Amino acid sequence: MVEIKTDTALDAMREAGRVVAQTLAAVQEAAGVGVSLRELDEAARTVLKKARARSPFLGYRPSFAPTPFPAVICASVNDAIVHGIPTHYRLRDGDLVSIDCGAELDGWTGDAAISFTVGTPRPADVELINAAQRALDAGIAAATPGNRVGDISHAIGAVAAAARCGMPADFGGHGIGRHMHEDPHVPNRGRPRRGFPLRHGLTLAIEPMLMAGGHDGYRTGTDGWTLLTTDGSRAAHIEHTVAITEEGPRILTLP
Repeated sequence: MVEIKTDTALDAMREAGRVVAQTLAAVQEAAGVGVSLRELDEAARTVLKKARARSPFLGYRPSFAPTPFPAVICASVNDAIVHGIPTHYRLRDGDLVSIDCGAELDGWTGDAAISFTVGTPRPADVELINAAQRALDAGIAAATPGNRVGDISHAIGAVAAAARCGMPADFGGHGIGRHMHEDPHVPNRGRPRRGFPLRHGLTLAIEPMLMAGGHDGYRTGTDGWTLLTTDGSRAAHIEHTVAITEEGPRILTLP
């Protein structure tokens, strides 16, 4: 079931999204060579606690997961695409890091992700992150009343194809609101003018996941959560929660 939100609900979701943005900013600021992924998770927990927000990640257990998720962020490094569990791994010079974070505040949820490099960046990683950002921007630009979910999917897929990047076919964006995952599903590839119609008050988490190797294959890590590229190539993941409005796309997870 798809829930269309009122303008008052969109404003409440914006407050949850603001907490997500603050959390991601704190995590990126804390990241550096020698810093562990667990320490990044602690930085995120501090922001959420101060905002009196709950993490929709902590304890989350979808059907594919062997255990509940044990952290408030997903921390995916290098060839990890998404769903990385924060461990004692310490960041190294040149690592590519993707951080996914959510926050629930006063019954409404926001969800966003960023990718960045630590220390000396590899030019190829910078281009991969830029391509993921362009894909997200294209998807958001298509998120207007009168379009359909397929228009968002097609816009994202066209950018990924032009950049010769792969994307995990089984994963994409989703509806969001009172819960982190709601209908409709938002694939990262699709045909224009197909899928659920976009209208004022629909809220979506739009999240391209690009793999530099150009292949769509992925595998699940031994922890049962982390998705990894099959060829060892690097991945980038960028996401925003977006409201469809008559005035144009409203990004709810901006700083």
